[in-house]
Amino acid sequence: MLVLTEAAAEAVKALTPQGSDGSGLRIASSAGEPGDPGGLQVSAAAGPDQNDQVIESAGAHVYLESRAAAYLEDKVLDAQVDGDGQAHFSLGLQGPV
Repeated sequence: MLVLTEAAAEAVKALTPQGSDGSGLRIASSAGEPGDPGGLQVSAAAGPDQNDQVIESAGAHVYLESRAAAYLEDKVLDAQVDGDGQAHFSLGLQGPV
């Protein structure tokens, strides 16, 4: 399951409307072959779609479309905020447990 770092959780919360219980970011595949997400699209969402996997971390909500969830299963989502307040997300592999 995708893991969010503390920095990523804070960035997600900053990008979603405050006071909107359940709002978050949705990550979806942009097609591709089975097992290949073909690229990922990120958008703000009021809540999950019916078949989305829901990730909650430190008050942040991330919704994963099924193909994206399969691809991100062993990943860590991190974020850095630059001096202009822009969040830059990156993916890495989860380490051994």
